[in-house]
Amino acid sequence: MSPTTQMKSTQPMAKKPQLQLGSQGKAVLELEQLLTKLQLYRHPAQGIFNKAVDFSVKLFQFRVFLSPDGIVGPLTWQALYTSAPVNMPVLKFGSSGEAVATVQEVLKTSNHYGGRIDGYFATLTDKAVRAFQKSFGIEADGIVNQETWTALSQIPRGYDPNRFLT
Repeated sequence: MSPTTQMKSTQPMAKKPQLQLGSQGKAVLELEQLLTKLQLYRHPAQGIFNKAVDFSVKLFQFRVFLSPDGIVGPLTWQALYTSAPVNMPVLKFGSSGEAVATVQEVLKTSNHYGGRIDGYFATLTDKAVRAFQKSFGIEADGIVNQETWTALSQIPRGYDPNRFLT
């Protein structure tokens, strides 16, 4: 098994406050505007982090492969500004773990993968990644890098908030 490497962000992030249910103010207003732009929030922006904002944040976090905890910290802010996953591992043949299982789940949803979701990046996963990349006009090299993670985040997946309750 090869180790996975983390992709580093190339964009500096301005210091943003951590937001969560109950937060209020300009930063929440900005958050609501970003979520509206991404078509994840359809209410008037009021600068109040209520349950509707919380749900939209969790949906966004799920979409970009962050833990859907509803807390808007540095990674969520960065993902909101780039409209893409951030700090995702680079995966390739031989990789294993939760990130590989996530890729397999999304590839199954997009009908590119028909194998078991086992967290092992083996031949079937490699073929599925290459087919997915080809269908998105990405170099079909079998490596799940930032470009492929971003394409994977565009695949509609059912978000079940109850799945993430602790």
